[in-house]
Amino acid sequence: MRGRLYPYVIFLPKGSKYEVLRAVFGSSVPADILRFALRRGVSEKIYQKDLIENLGYSNKTVIEHLKALVDLGILSEQMEKSEFSGRRVWLKAYTLTDLGKWFALLLVEEENLSVEDKIKIACNVFRSYIRWIRELIDKLGVGREELLKIVKEEIESL
Repeated sequence: MRGRLYPYVIFLPKGSKYEVLRAVFGSSVPADILRFALRRGVSEKIYQKDLIENLGYSNKTVIEHLKALVDLGILSEQMEKSEFSGRRVWLKAYTLTDLGKWFALLLVEEENLSVEDKIKIACNVFRSYIRWIRELIDKLGVGREELLKIVKEEIESL
């Protein structure tokens, strides 16, 4: 394989990993929703009406995919009260969950990330991986001292 390789790491929920992967990559709609969320900002709210207006999919298609992404823990859903033309209306707003942020970041080009975002991502990946490894070694009965020894060795070799 030519070109630079990137170590994409994503933590998937046990028991539903195939459903999550199928929901995100089985159609272009979820990927477009995640890209839209990235353009807004990974921590910003996105609104169902904005997705329908901007993505060019039918209302039904967007709603079906939003529901699937919420059910799988990729998006969280909130209802907001808003004033519109002198009336109070309820709007559905969505935000990326931690899992959703990881999927969204799979779709972004590195060049489009600021240095600060890259630092946050690297630190979050390291923290998530360390937590996962810590749980694994606890299950296997390996002492935490062994993990600390490895981390110390690697940090000293920097």
